Amino acid sequence: MGSSIHYFADRTEAGKMLAEALAKYGGRNDVLVLALPRGGVPVAHEVAKALAAPMDLWLVRKLGVPGQEELAMGAMAGQDTRILNQEIINLLNIDQAAIDAAVVREQAELERRNRHYRQGRPPPDVKQKTVILIDDGLATGATMRAAIASLRHAGATRIVAAVPVGAASTCIKIEKEVDEFVCLFTPEPFYGVGQWYSDFLQTSDEEVLTLLARTATIPGRTVYP
Repeated sequence: MGSSIHYFADRTEAGKMLAEALAKYGGRNDVLVLALPRGGVPVAHEVAKALAAPMDLWLVRKLGVPGQEELAMGAMAGQDTRILNQEIINLLNIDQAAIDAAVVREQAELERRNRHYRQGRPPPDVKQKTVILIDDGLATGATMRAAIASLRHAGATRIVAAVPVGAASTCIKIEKEVDEFVCLFTPEPFYGVGQWYSDFLQTSDEEVLTLLARTATIPGRTVYP
Protein backbone atom coordinates (compact mmCIF):
# COMPACT_ATOMS: atom_id res chain seq x y z
CA MET A 1 0.00 0.00 0.00
CA GLY A 2 1.31 3.44 -0.90
CA SER A 3 1.02 6.57 1.19
CA SER A 4 1.69 9.32 -1.37
CA ILE A 5 -1.07 11.84 -1.97
CA HIS A 6 -2.37 11.67 -5.54
CA TYR A 7 -5.29 13.06 -7.49
CA PHE A 8 -6.72 10.83 -10.19
CA ALA A 9 -8.18 12.69 -13.15
CA ASP A 10 -11.18 10.35 -13.11
CA ARG A 11 -12.15 6.71 -12.60
CA THR A 12 -10.82 5.76 -16.04
CA GLU A 13 -7.33 6.96 -15.20
CA ALA A 14 -7.55 5.25 -11.81
CA GLY A 15 -8.49 2.00 -13.54
CA LYS A 16 -5.53 2.18 -15.90
CA MET A 17 -3.15 2.73 -12.98
CA LEU A 18 -4.74 -0.10 -11.00
CA ALA A 19 -4.40 -2.41 -14.01
CA GLU A 20 -0.62 -1.91 -13.96
CA ALA A 21 -0.51 -3.14 -10.36
CA LEU A 22 -2.57 -6.22 -11.33
CA ALA A 23 -0.62 -7.07 -14.52
CA LYS A 24 0.40 -10.53 -13.24
CA TYR A 25 -3.24 -11.64 -13.60
CA GLY A 26 -3.31 -10.93 -17.35
CA GLY A 27 -4.00 -13.72 -19.82
CA ARG A 28 -5.30 -16.21 -17.25
CA ASN A 29 -8.50 -18.14 -17.91
CA ASP A 30 -9.41 -18.46 -14.23
CA VAL A 31 -9.61 -14.69 -13.59
CA LEU A 32 -12.91 -12.82 -13.32
CA VAL A 33 -13.06 -9.06 -12.71
CA LEU A 34 -16.07 -8.00 -10.65
CA ALA A 35 -17.07 -4.37 -10.15
CA LEU A 36 -19.00 -2.90 -7.24
CA PRO A 37 -21.54 -0.66 -8.98
CA ARG A 38 -21.81 1.99 -9.75
CA GLY A 39 -18.53 3.79 -9.10
CA GLY A 40 -16.38 0.68 -9.38
CA VAL A 41 -17.53 -0.09 -12.92
CA PRO A 42 -15.39 2.41 -14.91
CA VAL A 43 -12.36 1.41 -12.82
CA ALA A 44 -12.99 -2.32 -13.30
CA HIS A 45 -13.59 -1.90 -17.03
CA GLU A 46 -10.06 -0.55 -17.53
CA VAL A 47 -8.59 -3.38 -15.44
CA ALA A 48 -10.54 -6.06 -17.31
CA LYS A 49 -9.55 -4.56 -20.67
CA ALA A 50 -5.86 -4.51 -19.73
CA LEU A 51 -5.94 -8.08 -18.39
CA ALA A 52 -8.11 -9.42 -21.25
CA ALA A 53 -10.41 -10.81 -18.57
CA PRO A 54 -14.21 -11.03 -18.43
CA MET A 55 -15.98 -8.41 -16.32
CA ASP A 56 -19.29 -8.49 -14.50
CA LEU A 57 -21.00 -6.86 -11.52
CA TRP A 58 -21.26 -8.00 -7.92
CA LEU A 59 -24.30 -6.27 -6.51
CA VAL A 60 -23.91 -4.82 -3.02
CA ARG A 61 -25.69 -1.93 -1.31
CA LYS A 62 -24.49 0.34 1.46
CA LEU A 63 -26.81 0.80 4.45
CA GLY A 64 -26.59 4.54 5.01
CA VAL A 65 -27.02 6.28 8.35
CA PRO A 66 -30.45 8.01 8.44
CA GLY A 67 -29.94 11.60 7.37
CA GLN A 68 -26.29 10.93 6.48
CA GLU A 69 -26.72 8.33 3.75
CA GLU A 70 -23.11 8.60 2.54
CA LEU A 71 -21.93 7.32 5.94
CA ALA A 72 -22.26 3.53 6.06
CA MET A 73 -23.69 1.78 9.09
CA GLY A 74 -23.39 -1.46 7.14
CA ALA A 75 -23.91 -3.10 3.78
CA MET A 76 -25.76 -6.03 2.22
CA ALA A 77 -25.32 -8.41 -0.69
CA GLY A 78 -28.25 -10.50 -1.90
CA GLN A 79 -30.78 -11.87 0.55
CA ASP A 80 -28.43 -13.50 3.03
CA THR A 81 -25.25 -11.44 3.50
CA ARG A 82 -25.33 -8.44 5.80
CA ILE A 83 -22.41 -6.64 7.43
CA LEU A 84 -23.12 -4.09 10.18
CA ASN A 85 -20.70 -1.44 11.44
CA GLN A 86 -21.44 -1.78 15.13
CA GLU A 87 -19.06 1.05 16.01
CA ILE A 88 -21.06 3.57 13.93
CA ILE A 89 -24.38 2.15 15.12
CA ASN A 90 -23.39 2.49 18.78
CA LEU A 91 -21.76 5.90 18.34
CA LEU A 92 -24.85 7.38 16.68
CA ASN A 93 -27.34 5.39 18.79
CA ILE A 94 -29.11 3.97 15.73
CA ASP A 95 -32.06 1.78 16.69
CA GLN A 96 -33.08 -1.54 15.14
CA ALA A 97 -36.11 -0.02 13.43
CA ALA A 98 -33.87 2.35 11.45
CA ILE A 99 -31.60 -0.53 10.47
CA ASP A 100 -34.56 -2.66 9.36
CA ALA A 101 -35.97 0.23 7.30
CA ALA A 102 -32.63 0.69 5.55
CA VAL A 103 -32.46 -3.04 4.78
CA VAL A 104 -35.93 -3.02 3.20
CA ARG A 105 -35.11 0.08 1.14
CA GLU A 106 -31.76 -1.22 -0.09
CA GLN A 107 -33.09 -4.70 -0.81
CA ALA A 108 -35.57 -3.08 -3.20
CA GLU A 109 -32.72 -1.18 -4.87
CA LEU A 110 -30.64 -4.36 -5.16
CA GLU A 111 -33.53 -6.08 -6.91
CA ARG A 112 -34.05 -3.08 -9.22
CA ARG A 113 -30.38 -3.05 -10.19
CA ASN A 114 -30.37 -6.80 -10.72
CA ARG A 115 -33.25 -6.50 -13.17
CA HIS A 116 -31.92 -3.39 -14.88
CA TYR A 117 -28.26 -4.35 -15.22
CA ARG A 118 -28.56 -8.10 -15.81
CA GLN A 119 -31.67 -8.02 -17.99
CA GLY A 120 -32.38 -11.68 -17.34
CA ARG A 121 -28.78 -12.87 -17.18
CA PRO A 122 -27.81 -14.95 -14.14
CA PRO A 123 -25.24 -13.66 -11.63
CA PRO A 124 -21.63 -14.56 -12.48
CA ASP A 125 -20.45 -18.04 -11.51
CA VAL A 126 -17.46 -17.49 -9.21
CA LYS A 127 -16.71 -21.12 -8.36
CA GLN A 128 -13.13 -22.14 -9.21
CA LYS A 129 -12.39 -18.51 -10.07
CA THR A 130 -9.80 -15.98 -8.96
CA VAL A 131 -12.01 -12.96 -8.46
CA ILE A 132 -10.58 -9.44 -8.66
CA LEU A 133 -13.10 -7.32 -6.78
CA ILE A 134 -12.89 -3.62 -7.62
CA ASP A 135 -14.34 -0.36 -6.30
CA ASP A 136 -13.32 3.27 -6.83
CA GLY A 137 -12.09 3.59 -3.25
CA LEU A 138 -12.51 2.53 0.36
CA ALA A 139 -13.89 4.73 3.12
CA THR A 140 -15.61 2.59 5.78
CA GLY A 141 -15.20 -0.57 3.67
CA ALA A 142 -18.72 -1.79 4.46
CA THR A 143 -19.72 -2.60 0.88
CA MET A 144 -16.39 -4.28 0.14
CA ARG A 145 -16.69 -6.44 3.27
CA ALA A 146 -20.22 -7.52 2.33
CA ALA A 147 -19.05 -8.36 -1.18
CA ILE A 148 -16.13 -10.41 0.14
CA ALA A 149 -18.36 -12.37 2.51
CA SER A 150 -20.91 -13.12 -0.21
CA LEU A 151 -18.18 -14.17 -2.67
CA ARG A 152 -16.77 -16.59 -0.09
CA HIS A 153 -20.26 -17.99 0.39
CA ALA A 154 -20.65 -18.34 -3.39
CA GLY A 155 -17.47 -20.42 -3.64
CA ALA A 156 -14.81 -18.11 -5.09
CA THR A 157 -11.43 -19.87 -4.98
CA ARG A 158 -9.33 -16.74 -4.46
CA ILE A 159 -10.40 -13.14 -3.80
CA VAL A 160 -8.24 -10.16 -4.70
CA ALA A 161 -9.63 -6.81 -3.51
CA ALA A 162 -8.27 -3.87 -5.50
CA VAL A 163 -8.92 -0.13 -5.18
CA PRO A 164 -7.12 3.03 -6.34
CA VAL A 165 -7.33 4.78 -2.95
CA GLY A 166 -8.47 4.01 0.58
CA ALA A 167 -8.42 5.02 4.23
CA ALA A 168 -5.39 3.35 5.82
CA SER A 169 -7.33 1.95 8.81
CA THR A 170 -9.96 0.43 6.51
CA CYS A 171 -7.33 -1.04 4.19
CA ILE A 172 -5.70 -2.82 7.12
CA LYS A 173 -9.04 -4.49 7.97
CA ILE A 174 -9.85 -5.46 4.37
CA GLU A 175 -6.37 -6.90 3.82
CA LYS A 176 -7.07 -9.47 6.54
CA GLU A 177 -10.26 -10.68 4.83
CA VAL A 178 -8.93 -11.43 1.33
CA ASP A 179 -6.20 -13.52 -0.29
CA GLU A 180 -4.53 -10.44 -1.76
CA PHE A 181 -5.15 -6.73 -1.38
CA VAL A 182 -4.04 -3.94 -3.70
CA CYS A 183 -4.46 -0.24 -2.87
CA LEU A 184 -2.41 2.32 -4.78
CA PHE A 185 -2.65 5.19 -2.29
CA THR A 186 -3.59 5.55 1.38
CA PRO A 187 -3.42 9.32 1.98
CA GLU A 188 -3.61 10.74 5.48
CA PRO A 189 -5.77 12.49 6.46
CA PHE A 190 -8.18 10.65 4.19
CA TYR A 191 -11.32 12.91 4.13
CA GLY A 192 -13.22 10.79 1.59
CA VAL A 193 -12.84 8.87 -1.69
CA GLY A 194 -14.00 11.78 -3.85
CA GLN A 195 -11.26 14.06 -2.53
CA TRP A 196 -8.64 12.14 -4.51
CA TYR A 197 -10.36 12.45 -7.90
CA SER A 198 -10.49 15.61 -9.99
CA ASP A 199 -13.70 14.28 -11.59
CA PHE A 200 -15.86 12.25 -9.21
CA LEU A 201 -19.27 12.70 -10.80
CA GLN A 202 -21.70 9.92 -9.96
CA THR A 203 -21.58 7.01 -12.39
CA SER A 204 -24.98 6.64 -14.08
CA ASP A 205 -26.97 3.49 -14.81
CA GLU A 206 -26.50 4.27 -18.50
CA GLU A 207 -22.70 4.31 -18.14
CA VAL A 208 -22.80 0.99 -16.30
CA LEU A 209 -24.85 -0.59 -19.09
CA THR A 210 -22.59 0.89 -21.79
CA LEU A 211 -19.42 -0.47 -20.19
CA LEU A 212 -20.99 -3.90 -19.66
CA ALA A 213 -22.06 -3.97 -23.30
CA ARG A 214 -18.48 -3.34 -24.41
CA THR A 215 -17.43 -6.66 -22.90
CA ALA A 216 -18.31 -9.66 -25.04
CA THR A 217 -17.15 -12.96 -23.55
CA ILE A 218 -16.76 -16.02 -25.73
CA PRO A 219 -14.98 -19.30 -24.89
CA GLY A 220 -11.28 -18.64 -24.33
CA ARG A 221 -11.45 -15.00 -25.33
CA THR A 222 -12.73 -11.65 -24.12
CA VAL A 223 -13.31 -8.98 -26.74
CA TYR A 224 -13.38 -5.22 -26.09
CA PRO A 225 -14.76 -3.28 -29.09
